[in-house]
Amino acid sequence: MAHCEATVNSDCQDWGWSEKAGEEAGLLQNPLTNDQPRRAGKREGGTPAYGAVFIVVNAALGAGLLNFPYAFYVAGGVVAGIVLQMCLLLFIIAGLVVLAYCSQVSNETTYQEVVRAACGQVLGTTCDILIAVYTFGTCIAFLIIIGDQLDKILGALMHLPEGDASINGHWYSDRKFTISVTSILVILPLSIPKEIGFQKYASTLSVLGTWYVTIIVIIKYIWPDQGIDIGDIPTSPSSWTAVFNAIPTICFGFQCHVSSVPVFNSMERPELRRWAWVVTAAVVVCLFVYTGTGVCGFLTFGSSVNVDVLLSYPSTDISVTIARASIILCVLTSYPILHFCGRAVIEGLWLRLKGEALEVDVVRERRRRVLQTVIWFLLTLVLAIFIPDIEKVISLIGGLAATFIFVFPGLCLIEAKLLEIQHVGSASWWALVLCGIFMVCMGAFIFGQSTVSSIYRDRRN
Repeated sequence: MAHCEATVNSDCQDWGWSEKAGEEAGLLQNPLTNDQPRRAGKREGGTPAYGAVFIVVNAALGAGLLNFPYAFYVAGGVVAGIVLQMCLLLFIIAGLVVLAYCSQVSNETTYQEVVRAACGQVLGTTCDILIAVYTFGTCIAFLIIIGDQLDKILGALMHLPEGDASINGHWYSDRKFTISVTSILVILPLSIPKEIGFQKYASTLSVLGTWYVTIIVIIKYIWPDQGIDIGDIPTSPSSWTAVFNAIPTICFGFQCHVSSVPVFNSMERPELRRWAWVVTAAVVVCLFVYTGTGVCGFLTFGSSVNVDVLLSYPSTDISVTIARASIILCVLTSYPILHFCGRAVIEGLWLRLKGEALEVDVVRERRRRVLQTVIWFLLTLVLAIFIPDIEKVISLIGGLAATFIFVFPGLCLIEAKLLEIQHVGSASWWALVLCGIFMVCMGAFIFGQSTVSSIYRDRRN
């Protein structure tokens, strides 16, 4: 999933080594031809390559894992799902490398500042807004997941029949009540602090929780429970357009690009070749986790698979109940991190609009932070309560994830290459420019298609 680490407006010191470039450095100086590269040599206290792999995996894996079996069903089966993933992964890895290249070129250490330096103020502000919208939508999805899993857990504890735990009319098992109480008691207090130093430990728990879910889904496919409703198992897409409906889920699952720039800058040796190996290894790890869950979950239930695969299993299964609890823990710790990302972007937009420097008045900063947090929390809570279908949310934020994976990296690549006047006309220059154009077009198509498809399904229902 893809959750975003708390690095949207932080510098690379949060990840390890940090060194600010001099003011005299060129805005878009080519690092490959620079006589004095800014990041040459090994940096003391930096993140080693294996550590960077884990951080990227950490940023990508998340609650989006639950939607992959349904994505394989929508795509038209195992072969179509795997082929679709492999095609997208080429551009996902390319986007991560492009962002690192543009980070070196622009001397910026966060995703949105790289976009701002390469593409200008307008696109930089647009990127800020989209990050805020994406994190807001992901927070809504997280609350919906909490409600879905709590329904099943309460059903098991209360020995209720399969279905919504609120069907017996108990106020304490009502979905609106469980989401609200859990969110107010746990998520809101964790979201208010200015800093979230616990994120490293919370992220580790999230990764372990997702790995456990993958193991359970695989085991349940190998040794299925009796009485499971297995639907038809398609082997090909129902139509060529149906394949595109699975793309938002895949983009949502593999979106770690917003966090990638600070990770790259924190490395001991922030070199493009080394970074390419890091992101390739990380994406391959994520691929095995997502594919294992997607294939086994899809083959277990076929066309009857739920959008959230854990909802397809009976409430009485203890191992699955533990998996549900693991996902709830993952979501409870990931929500504050996503909120921190969105709040940091909103704070930056506010200060830039007002023309103010970083807040000096502690009282004013605290009041604004608490107000922003409470408004954000209440809006996500209300929308999660009244939009219980997570497929609608994933479709929209999955399209937004495509802009971070394809559109902005593609635009940054085009702008960076256009400034290399001396290389105009070479085959490699044209290849990279065309690659950037293709990434922008592909991302725009995915965003437009997923948005239109989501609106069409809403109106049809």
